[in-house]
Amino acid sequence: MLGHADRRVAIVLPSLLPLGGAERVAINLAFDFIARGVAVDIVLLNEPHDVTGAVPPEARIFKLATPRTRKALWPLVCYLRQERPDAVLASMWPVTVITVVANALAGSPSRVVVSDHIVLSIQYAGWGRLHNFALRASICSAYRFAAARVAVSNGVAADVARLAGMPKYRFEVIYNPISLPDSTEMGRRQAESMWQCRRGNRILSVGRLKPQKNHKLLIKAFERLRDTREARLIILGTGELETELREYIEAHGLTGEVVLAGHVSDMTAWYESADLFVLSSDYEGFGNVIVEALACGLPVVSTDCKSGPAEILENGRYGRLVPVGDVDALTRAMAEVLTTDFDREVLRRRAADFAPGVAAGKYLDLLFPSEE
Repeated sequence: MLGHADRRVAIVLPSLLPLGGAERVAINLAFDFIARGVAVDIVLLNEPHDVTGAVPPEARIFKLATPRTRKALWPLVCYLRQERPDAVLASMWPVTVITVVANALAGSPSRVVVSDHIVLSIQYAGWGRLHNFALRASICSAYRFAAARVAVSNGVAADVARLAGMPKYRFEVIYNPISLPDSTEMGRRQAESMWQCRRGNRILSVGRLKPQKNHKLLIKAFERLRDTREARLIILGTGELETELREYIEAHGLTGEVVLAGHVSDMTAWYESADLFVLSSDYEGFGNVIVEALACGLPVVSTDCKSGPAEILENGRYGRLVPVGDVDALTRAMAEVLTTDFDREVLRRRAADFAPGVAAGKYLDLLFPSEE
């Protein structure tokens, strides 16, 4: 096998910080690509923060400084003309569409692979007819000219294929590469301090505080759960609903029992310190945090949302699935899992199926298909 030495891949994203699911995937891929001898450019359309500590030190960073995504076309054309990477991996609509168009305008020989991480028809369902038309028209026009199309789950693949007017077999499903560093002593101390060494069960959730994640459903279920057992719920993440959620927690007398802990640097320590992980989303593209929890041997309860959780948990084999929006079912599942013994090594082995090397190899096969 000749490998991919002396090749360069540009990874194009809207921004990087704060790290969300798609951004973590990009970073994991960048580290693995570099380990295999592939040079990496991180191209960010609009990123005001210093990202050097979040990316591999060998990666080159290009900030296009375009606050509006639609104005990123020409700066991206200029990057492609000047740097001429061998391949481009563009993630998240509309960055995917803009990258395909920019590559054509630049006259670039780069092979463009587009990747989607969410069920777009659900994410943008309430944006109006004009936006819906633009979504469909742009994907239908551009995606057929990409060298390859990737979806992070079968549910996402089916959705994007429908939007593109293309058969699903023309989309590759590559599950997200998930990797967690070892926890640190400082991280473990911080986690224990936040749990405050209370008696009872420790319930953890991780995700941006936005409507998609439906944290209010989780808080309602926790409120019912605490009637039968001592427990504490900690939610890690920041986002637009933080003030609303804090007000809800206070209004329902849950202050001190439900904690919005914000952003933390050592996620592993939190997974290791908890008794149960819960995902309450209305929809997902994949569900990286489920794999992260499994990697730490942490039992999982998740809504059976489109799409990803059922694929990761193999329809309930590796965790409990409940209907979306059903507070009673979520409460029951949390209570049952907290009183069930799990073989944590089985959960860790399931997480190993999503190791970065597996996904990186599949992406490289699409980016450089002739190199065998």
